Amino acid sequence: MAVLHLMVGLPGSGKTTRAKALAEQTGALRLTPDEWQTRLFDDDMHHPDHDRRHDAIEALMWDVAAIVLKQGGEVILDFGFWSRAERQNFAQRAAALGAQCRIDYEATSLAELERRVLARNQAMQEGHFVIPLENLRDWAKLFEAPDDRELAGNF
Repeated sequence: MAVLHLMVGLPGSGKTTRAKALAEQTGALRLTPDEWQTRLFDDDMHHPDHDRRHDAIEALMWDVAAIVLKQGGEVILDFGFWSRAERQNFAQRAAALGAQCRIDYEATSLAELERRVLARNQAMQEGHFVIPLENLRDWAKLFEAPDDRELAGNF
């Protein structure tokens, strides 16, 4: 059966690490926008076109994901999915293609997110943007953690 996995969380929450392990375990296609964006545009976090580029990459990734799901495959979208509305939207898209939708989420404190992002910024790892801690703190105010209903697959 086709399955869409949504990797949920803020930067530093371990989404990509978990997505890579899940892809290895299941054979699912993993789509991580930051890897594509940094390959195409380097670290463009502060470029005026960053958000537009990111949205375009995610749209292309969804097009690829939809094809795989229609064929009965498994896809991991490593997008972050910060809002319930966005998660519901993708769950509905998956259902329209006959696919199940599953959330992968691990609660991580803001202090731990800050520690991880700071370490990642200093390491300048490939496929990652340098994220100012002020941005992370602002994003944490916007983040809507999935509730028990969502985690159980009830969107």
